[in-house]
Amino acid sequence: MKHNREFEIAWLGLKEAEHIYDFSIDDVFMQAKGVPEELKDWKAHVRLKFVKHSSFFQLHFDISGSVVVPCDRCGDEFKLELWDEFELVVKLTAEGEKIAATQDEADVVFVPRTETVLDVSTWLYEFVMLSLPLHKLHPEDTCNPKAIALLQELSVPDEHTEKSVWSDLKKIRIAEEEQATSKLTIVKNKKLK
Repeated sequence: MKHNREFEIAWLGLKEAEHIYDFSIDDVFMQAKGVPEELKDWKAHVRLKFVKHSSFFQLHFDISGSVVVPCDRCGDEFKLELWDEFELVVKLTAEGEKIAATQDEADVVFVPRTETVLDVSTWLYEFVMLSLPLHKLHPEDTCNPKAIALLQELSVPDEHTEKSVWSDLKKIRIAEEEQATSKLTIVKNKKLK
């Protein structure tokens, strides 16, 4: 992705106060980050509340908007509403200062004081992607009825297939038992001689 100053915050000249930034996320931005093409028509809006302190920054990302995705159940595309919020703390470090990362600080990022610009594009991408639900399903049973009928037809268990799987497993178990018995018989015969 080309370097884009649109997603940079020059924090060095800012007052220690709260600052609001608005970012629009579209297909160009998301595809440049490598998002699959099946996720399309991105119309996301991120409002970033940036609070500057002397040695750290507090970032609050509010995400809203929509994206067109395929339904995980029926495969038809639908418009998925996006909404979420994320918190992040950016701590400024002195040059050469060693940082001991801990699990308690999962939402903390360390940036050297020599960096006078904060690029938030990666965080925007990550948080927008995290705002997508794990299962992308049509709202309130509006899936394609033909696809649902086909799924129900295919989900009926075939008793013959189920029985053959278990019978094959039983054959393996019986073969192992017979093999163990024959080894035991050989050992007994050797002891008798």
